[in-house]
Amino acid sequence: MPTELTPIQEILLVAAECFMERGFHATSIDDVARRMNATKGRIYHYYASKTDLFFGIHREGMARLFAAVQPARETARQAAGDGAAVLGAMLRAHALALFEHHAFESVVVQGVQLHRFGALTPGQRKELDELIESRDRFEQLFKDQTDIAKADGSVGDVNTSIAVKTMLGGLQWSLIWYRPEKNSSLENREYLADQMVATLLEGLRARP
Repeated sequence: MPTELTPIQEILLVAAECFMERGFHATSIDDVARRMNATKGRIYHYYASKTDLFFGIHREGMARLFAAVQPARETARQAAGDGAAVLGAMLRAHALALFEHHAFESVVVQGVQLHRFGALTPGQRKELDELIESRDRFEQLFKDQTDIAKADGSVGDVNTSIAVKTMLGGLQWSLIWYRPEKNSSLENREYLADQMVATLLEGLRARP
């Protein structure tokens, strides 16, 4: 049986879908409340503003990415794979998380745009800075593993920063083209993840 959502989980999920479909600026608390068939007061009980709600979704989206990638990294390391194999496992876990938590991760990407171009209060800017730092820490996981793979010779002498940004960018582009309603089966998501990772990782592998 599906786990019943807590009030906060329900608000975050519905709001994430609204933000994904309409964007930050075009989405209102009214839109979220209407989709929930609830009053605005129910949302304001937990979140003081639309921006606070957006930040809550961003925070949850990042937590879900870390929860997917870090265990995959440790499992692959315990399996004694080379650096590239561990990197591939991390990328695969990231891709699957993007598919599974499509709405949340779409909001995370919007958060990057808001950080660069949005008009925010000093308090909101500070909070978003902290959220962007969590994205930097997430990216660093892949940079560290790429350096390990370069050191053991399973990945060629690439520029680590450029390689990682290219790989993560390639996966995140799926937020544009992936349609959960058409590709919802686990088998299909795993096939897509495997094909994407193979395409990205093959370009990094060391050549004789």
